[in-house]
Amino acid sequence: MARGTVLIDRNRCKGCELCVNACPQQVLHLSSSRNARGYHPVELSENGHHCTGCAICAVVCPDVVFTVYREAKPALRAA
Repeated sequence: MARGTVLIDRNRCKGCELCVNACPQQVLHLSSSRNARGYHPVELSENGHHCTGCAICAVVCPDVVFTVYREAKPALRAA
């Protein structure tokens, strides 16, 4: 399975939960703390190691708060 992670700009997030509902791995949740704008921003769960870097969160986010990283696959060697 692919592995990845996301960086989240907490201060731009307005907590709309579109990404939480769209995440197929269910590794996103709303924070209990507030950001500078007074919203509960999204966070990557402690079990975020299940993130695949699929970028669905970034696609559905209206505030463009995600930077998605995906682990590179090793190159195949010619025989």
